[in-house]
Amino acid sequence: MASLLLSRRDLDFLLHEWLDVESLTVRPRFADHSRDTFDAVLDLSETIAARHFAPHNKKNDVQEPHFDGERVHIIPEVHEALKVFADAGLIGGGMDHEVGGMQLPSVVANACFAWFQAANVGTAAYPFLTIGNANLLLAHGTPG
Repeated sequence: MASLLLSRRDLDFLLHEWLDVESLTVRPRFADHSRDTFDAVLDLSETIAARHFAPHNKKNDVQEPHFDGERVHIIPEVHEALKVFADAGLIGGGMDHEVGGMQLPSVVANACFAWFQAANVGTAAYPFLTIGNANLLLAHGTPG
């Protein structure tokens, strides 16, 4: 069944035929990967986005986060979606194996993230900010 979020056919064309991402696997950094691993993480991203992000997109807009003076309240579906995203290891998609990442090429990691942006940009913003902060710490932070 075709996705209502993005065209997988177009994404595959861009990644595999136009950009030839599989050619990146000759580099030592990406030697553990293949077209099969790239496609598997794209499939995983599509499934999680469709099942856990898209269903509450409208509800997320209608019931915006609010601060009661002590804490921020969000709809419970956001927490559930973020847990599935994190448990799948997608926060570390482009990060090094040494820090628990998948060490995907940036182009593949960003293609995976397109599913989440298409499904629910409001919920997708949370892990993407976390990823940005983690990358900042990895690049400029100092150990303990």
